[in-house]
Amino acid sequence: MQKSNFQMPAYLKALSVMVFIIVLVFFLIVGKSLLIPIFMGGFFAILFTPLSDFLEKYRIPRTVAAVISLLTMMLLVAGLLSFIIGNVVSFTQDFTGVSGRLSQMVGQADQWITDTFGLPSNLGAQLDLDILLKYINKNSSSISAFALETIGSLTGLVLIPLFMFFLLLYRSHLTQMMVMIYKDHEPLQVKEKISSLRKVIQNYIIGVGKVMVILAILNIIAYSIIGVKHAVFFGVLGAILNIIPYVGPLIGVTLPIIYAFLTMDSLLYPVLIIGAYQIIQLLEGNFLTPKIVGGNVNLNAFMTFLGLLIGGSIWGIAGMILVIPTLAILREIFDLSENTKPFALLLGEEKEEKKEETKDQSQDEK
Repeated sequence: MQKSNFQMPAYLKALSVMVFIIVLVFFLIVGKSLLIPIFMGGFFAILFTPLSDFLEKYRIPRTVAAVISLLTMMLLVAGLLSFIIGNVVSFTQDFTGVSGRLSQMVGQADQWITDTFGLPSNLGAQLDLDILLKYINKNSSSISAFALETIGSLTGLVLIPLFMFFLLLYRSHLTQMMVMIYKDHEPLQVKEKISSLRKVIQNYIIGVGKVMVILAILNIIAYSIIGVKHAVFFGVLGAILNIIPYVGPLIGVTLPIIYAFLTMDSLLYPVLIIGAYQIIQLLEGNFLTPKIVGGNVNLNAFMTFLGLLIGGSIWGIAGMILVIPTLAILREIFDLSENTKPFALLLGEEKEEKKEETKDQSQDEK
């Protein structure tokens, strides 16, 4: 009896992919309040797996090791949140004497426009400074809500530690499940792939953490030399925001620029902050990130940027933080099967494709 080789037409394949993407996006939007804690808990679990493995080597039960790892994570996050919230409180108090500074700058702008163009602008009469100050104070206090927006909701404060604990506790069980899913592969090969995938994410997170620490030190030194108040807060916040590629560093430098513009008596200070930002970003982009983070994720710039836009539109700040490690995991999973390798190629770096092409050409010439 002959087997029927039925192949789906190309237009039906394209239609099925479009339907799958629509269903996936709908699922991500509807399940946002539950999926964000799952993903955040998963990445915390991956990050603290070495600590749990280290404790288990000394015959500490896995449950106890998972609890110790969870408590360590909670202490670190609580310390970071207390630092941000404590500094925001003192940060907003500095805006109480800004009205005189704004009035002076508006008057200088009026005079410059009149002297240069010969036109009376009357900005001082058109601009309501009280409303502007209320807007600044209101939005500056929203910085303390950054962490809450990142985890999605208050329920995330409870769900993220729970998911982290269970993922640490049942990580061997989940590995066995992956072995059963890819039963057409050798079990040892699948386990090695999962282990390498875990190391890729760990190396990426640890590398980003090292870059953040170095950037925080450089930012603090630069802001302290310039004379910006709350240099430690702005330096650390700018380093934390650097975890969001492209967008994060820009937000991180905008805050001290606005603060210096409103609270300091010269426009030289914002200019110096911009100059220091350019130097530090040049150092980070050309030396720190390539040397420390390297090619751990092996994602091309276009897919990274597109992923940031999609992740930010669906999950906000949390989506922008989680999208790069998630794409790296998907790339490794797609690479396991011949049917999904084109998607891995789509996400991967172009350099690897060129290397493979040059190898093939050299082999053909031989």
